Amino acid sequence: MQRLLLSAAILLIALSISAQQTVQRPKLVVGIVVDQMRWDYLYRFYERYDKEGGFKRMLNQGFTCENTLIPYAPTVTACGHSSIYTGSVPSINGITGNFWWDNEQMRSVYCTEDKTVNTVGSSSSLGKMSPYNLQTTTIADELRLATNFKSKVVGIAIKDRGAILPAGHSANAAYWYDNTVGGWITSTYYMNELPKWVSNFNAQKLVDKYYKDGWNLLYPANTYVQSTTDEKPYESKPFGTSFPYNLDKFIGKDFSKIASLPMGNSLTTEFAKAAIASEQLGADDITDFLAVSFSSPDYIGHTFGPNSIESEDGFLRLDKDLGSLFEYLDKKVGKGQYTAFLSADHGVAHTPEFMIENKLPGGRVFMGDVVKLLNKTLQEKHGVNTIIVSDDNYQLHLNHPALDSAKVDVKELTNWIVDYMKAEPGIDRVFAIADLNIIPLNSTIRTMLNNGYYPKRNGDIQVILKPNYIDAYSKTGTTHGLWNPYDAHIPLLWYGWGIKEGKTNRETYMTDIAATIAALLKIQMPNGNVGHVISEVLK
Repeated sequence: MQRLLLSAAILLIALSISAQQTVQRPKLVVGIVVDQMRWDYLYRFYERYDKEGGFKRMLNQGFTCENTLIPYAPTVTACGHSSIYTGSVPSINGITGNFWWDNEQMRSVYCTEDKTVNTVGSSSSLGKMSPYNLQTTTIADELRLATNFKSKVVGIAIKDRGAILPAGHSANAAYWYDNTVGGWITSTYYMNELPKWVSNFNAQKLVDKYYKDGWNLLYPANTYVQSTTDEKPYESKPFGTSFPYNLDKFIGKDFSKIASLPMGNSLTTEFAKAAIASEQLGADDITDFLAVSFSSPDYIGHTFGPNSIESEDGFLRLDKDLGSLFEYLDKKVGKGQYTAFLSADHGVAHTPEFMIENKLPGGRVFMGDVVKLLNKTLQEKHGVNTIIVSDDNYQLHLNHPALDSAKVDVKELTNWIVDYMKAEPGIDRVFAIADLNIIPLNSTIRTMLNNGYYPKRNGDIQVILKPNYIDAYSKTGTTHGLWNPYDAHIPLLWYGWGIKEGKTNRETYMTDIAATIAALLKIQMPNGNVGHVISEVLK
């Protein structure tokens, strides 16, 4: 009997030790990126956010890093999503823009293009995408490696780049929206046919239902005191002139408009819920990863500007969508069983005309027109057609093969272009990129430009605009992409398993997110990581 009791005691001790040695992880990590969210939106609209919504839950029950910055330029979507999930910068992960001029291929390349794969889910070419151009692993890749590929990883966004780049190379799936059919698609990089649950989701035709409901303000128009009046000449008008917007004319015809509506966030939320249930994310003790990007705030912000009623209403509605997602996670995965973070890929500049009407500096630089005139002048001067082949990402790319054939002195030409562009109103600095580290330049800006420089995908001449001047293609709306705080200061919120409650005002960076998740999960950082663990966040 004593021997039996002793054996039982030894077994209990062994089981206890084994339990203590088990690596503790959440069941699910949910990465949320809001495409185009300035940090100040957290507090500008705070009083109007729902107490049951997403932002207040994360702010009041989680941890907020109040001074999170993007450490590179250009501050655009593809770079932001890549850098959050790789813990790296464009100079390492290779994603230097949404598009870039490839100096070897001598053509413009889209960040996730892949001509070796095909669309799955429609007959369009919008699915010919993969993470091929991303040079490093993501934190989701590292989770897959750490669990011998037992963890499930799924990326979801209306924009292909918002789904593909976060999910990484080894993801089980990435899904994005095809605006030619009004449904979610993927590519043969991930699978050869859509799962039944995705086909069933698409069959609901939710986009037409959202169009039928139209876009009405959540609250009376006179309560939107953080916004300008409803109609401004510097806002684009894709739906009509003012609220309420009747969208009936788009039903069954134009599936692209959903991206510029708050209902694009609702569509993304419902699809994320379907993915959690159907892929059984967070259903067992092996940690899974869901990367969700809300693309619609970017479309709304570009179209109407950050001071519009449309943007304010969009964020109030996004708050409710986030609350709905968290409630679903509480029920499906379990409250306290998942970890979530929320950040943004970039911010946005105030619409220049809004600044001007309020006696603040701002303006538009029509860079395309500047380059067109430059090329005409240079052709007359040197006899070479299209000397400047691209102005992507605030850089000018020269046609080196043509210049070599014509025996044009590139250094002399570059100096001429620099001198010419210095006279352009709205341009603050312009210089040869080869001189980046020798000219007088603020150290923050110099570091950001260096972090954005990847030789095969970068240009010859760098352009920096004056504060709140934008590179414009029309006389309405606004954009982002430069070093300034309105573009580079982003929210960073943490919530759930393993997360403390609190905040820090110390300087943190977008690139610290992946390192912090790696520490939380006790896995290796991505292989291009340069960020640091935000230790205050973790219990």
